[in-house]
Amino acid sequence: MDLCQPCYSRLLRVADHCYCCAKEFASEHVNQQLCGKCQQHHPAFDRTYAPFVHQGAIRYLINHCKFNRAYKYARVLGQLLAEFLQHNAQLPELIIPVPLHPKRYRQRGFNQTLEIAKIISRQLAIPIDNNSCLHVKNTPHQISLSGKQRQQNIKNAFQMQAIPRASHVAILDDVITTGATANELARIIKATGVSQVDLWVCARA
Repeated sequence: MDLCQPCYSRLLRVADHCYCCAKEFASEHVNQQLCGKCQQHHPAFDRTYAPFVHQGAIRYLINHCKFNRAYKYARVLGQLLAEFLQHNAQLPELIIPVPLHPKRYRQRGFNQTLEIAKIISRQLAIPIDNNSCLHVKNTPHQISLSGKQRQQNIKNAFQMQAIPRASHVAILDDVITTGATANELARIIKATGVSQVDLWVCARA
């Protein structure tokens, strides 16, 4: 792995958390599985697997991979996530990376979620479905938006052009903040008849 042991040991792991959105609970060892938000409005995705907190080295790797054209960092992000998933997740039949709008893809030159997915696909022997879903709405960056603004921004942003040949799929993204993107994508995937949609991310913001 392209990461030394001291740096690996300093990565901040997600502690006790909601199994659905991976939000950490305020106190440890609480006898709780779902956070209040997910109890009131359960997302379209069923479970989130997020090994790390979006701070320190993980945040650096994700941000530079995403915004500074350093897609070489996708390799170590994929390795770290694959290692976690191998020991903690119920593995699906397909991985669906969150698609980029064509204009954003031309600007960036690559889709970081697809590059991460390629590493995980090889390590866990799970095929990637990069064709069933399209990003049809050129949405602004979500970074500075509130939760409600993110929901509105991403609404109707995706479109299915084929039915995934699986009953259980995993959406792959780099980070989860409010879950708006994953929720919208999971909603349209489930509308095709897929029964279980999990969310795989490198970090929880």
